[in-house]
Formats: sequence, C-alpha cells, structure tokens
Amino acid sequence: MIPWVQLDSAKTPDGEQELRLKRRGTEFSIMLGSNELMNSRLSGSEEALARLSCKRIGDRQQPRILIGGLGMGFTLRAALAALRDDASIVVAELVPAVVAWARGPMAEVFGGCLDDPRVSIRETDVAQIIRSDASAWDAILLDVDNGPEGIVHKANDALYGAAGLNAARAALKPGGVLAVWSQGPDSGFTRRLKQVGFAVEEVKVRANGKRGARHVIWIAANPA
Repeated sequence: MIPWVQLDSAKTPDGEQELRLKRRGTEFSIMLGSNELMNSRLSGSEEALARLSCKRIGDRQQPRILIGGLGMGFTLRAALAALRDDASIVVAELVPAVVAWARGPMAEVFGGCLDDPRVSIRETDVAQIIRSDASAWDAILLDVDNGPEGIVHKANDALYGAAGLNAARAALKPGGVLAVWSQGPDSGFTRRLKQVGFAVEEVKVRANGKRGARHVIWIAANPA
C-alpha cells in the first residue's frame, strides 16, 4: 500500500491545534490530530450543499453567493456548475494555508475553479462578511469546521448561535437561503434556526454518493 506523506501543516486560528495536509498517490487528506476533516475521495455531501442551495435560487438574476470554508473546493465547483455566468461567488477562508494548498499541491483537485471570473477569495472570517452588509446575499453556504459542534475553531460557535443566525438572516435577501453542512444531526441547531424565523428543511446525504457516512445539510429559507 502507498504510504501517506505529509506535505504541509498550519496552525488553526486559535493557535492551539495543527492542520496537516497529507497525500497518498492521487488522494489528499486534511487532518486535525487523528480526525480527518476532509478527503479528496469523499465529496458527495459537500457537492449536495451547493446543489440543494442553487436549486432554490436558480431563477434569480445575478445571484450573489457566499461560501464559508474553501476546503477542497467541492462546494465551490458544484456551485459553479449549477449557476449561470451572471452569478458571483465569494469564498471566505480563515486559514491562508488552505488557499495556498488549493493553488499549490491540490491544484489538480481544484481544476482551475479559483480562476473562474465569477469567483473571489477572501482570507477572512465568514462571520465578518455576514455582518458587513444587510440583504446582500441570495445564498449563504456554510461548510465551516465540522458543523454546529465544530472542533477546529471555537469562535465558529458565533455562527451557529442565535446571534449568528440572526445576522445570517439579516444578510440574506428576501427568499434567500442559508445552507449549513454538518458531520451529523443536531436537534438544538434545528430548533435555533426555527426560533430566529427560518423555514427549515433537514436533509441527510451520504459522504460519497450512495456510500459513506450520513451527513446533514440544513436548508433554511428566509421568508420573502
């Protein structure tokens, strides 16, 4: 069996943990300690995050999409495939090394999607962008950490609490969509989404097509 080789590492935003980029042949993995955060062979649920969201806003002219978390680009590529040429997508990534990996050792995985004219990358906290403009986005897609109960960046809790969800709703246009990826279910998060006024659909999807772990995507609609 081909052994894993570590290509690079980077501190998490709090400086207390380390992300590691590893490769085995053509396969890539991003690890946090013994936890695998993402793998280049498992893209199904991240792609579903984009497909489900874009389906809800597909008839809008010049839609603006905000993606929180670059990861391995699965959500971004799926959004580009689903949206027309008049769309614009902003990707917020808090860890600069992840962007460097996308343009460097994982460039083949990303397939040039970072150079699409519809895409702009901002190395910042997605929460700052959400709070900066009201009624600015047709869809906000959050694939940050492992979901509402994240393990990488504790400050992500501010995205998933009542204050963060109210900020997301304010940042959405009427009828816009907040979509959130999670490694697993969280009944408390579903309840919070409803309490701040979202109409909520909870979708279970496989990590890779019909196989792999079941992940959860919340599709939360901002009433028109």
